[in-house]
Amino acid sequence: MPAMIFDVDGTLVDSNDAHARSWVETLQEAGLPSDFATVRRLIGVGGDKLLPQVTGVAPESERGKRILERRTEIFRDRYMSGLRPFPGARQLLQALASDGFRLAVATSARKDELARLLEIAGVSDLVEKKTSAADVESSKPDPDVVHAALGRLGVEPGQAFLVGDTPYDGEAAHRSGVRFIGFRSGGWMDAELAGALAIFDGPADMLNARPWRSWA
Repeated sequence: MPAMIFDVDGTLVDSNDAHARSWVETLQEAGLPSDFATVRRLIGVGGDKLLPQVTGVAPESERGKRILERRTEIFRDRYMSGLRPFPGARQLLQALASDGFRLAVATSARKDELARLLEIAGVSDLVEKKTSAADVESSKPDPDVVHAALGRLGVEPGQAFLVGDTPYDGEAAHRSGVRFIGFRSGGWMDAELAGALAIFDGPADMLNARPWRSWA
């Protein structure tokens, strides 16, 4: 059976701006001011990569650990309740499941965040396997989380697709040998999603097109 592996933030849930704002507020609080535009371009990589790129602070340092934990608190307490799924998110996964696809998610989000994000997307009951930052040593664009999803599904890369909204998803897909499907919903232009098998506005657009019937 073919597999469809989804990113979550910016792909199923409209959360990229909220993540960027939570980072800016966290860094400001820590005395490390940064601008929204710089941080926004890095949403999609894990905190282990974003933090040193923006601030030079090592994520494994004591200061880095405190910043990462505080970022989680700010996102959860100030932004999580206001997040919404993209139109068609649940219906897309239902249609894929009905057509024989096994479903998984592969995200740089923390495990505790992922559970809530899947609830917001309304797809918790549809996703067979879930992989998050807690399951791998290195986050996107490294392919670790995609490899983990493939392993849990028990499928080969040639049987799988990765759906995501950032160039980091595209790179992770390429490096893991799966085909990439891009969504514009995360705010990236088509040229920045280069290498995608197809690009859609978001879940509803892909659902309406149902192109997978010629891919599997």
